[in-house]
Amino acid sequence: MFVTFLKFAENRAAASQFMAAHNDWIAQGFADGVFLCVGSLQGAAGGAILAHKESRAAYDARIAADPFVVQGIVTAETYAVDPKRTAPNLDFLKVPA
Repeated sequence: MFVTFLKFAENRAAASQFMAAHNDWIAQGFADGVFLCVGSLQGAAGGAILAHKESRAAYDARIAADPFVVQGIVTAETYAVDPKRTAPNLDFLKVPA
């Protein structure tokens, strides 16, 4: 599982220009079954993504293809998480031992 923080960068002012492409990229992540949750960071600091079902290399490539990343609107910081305990409805996130 991955948690990615997309924090606004120097080119933040261009966000509105690339918002439609960014939203299409998000929609594709959901359609591919990779994204579980996407939302905004409080304080208008950027966004966050919770994802799974993809190798680290494939996920990093997906993040690098985000139009906001490509245009320098955000910088991405990704953490791999190995869930050990979850609510029952999130058991699918656990990696089998």
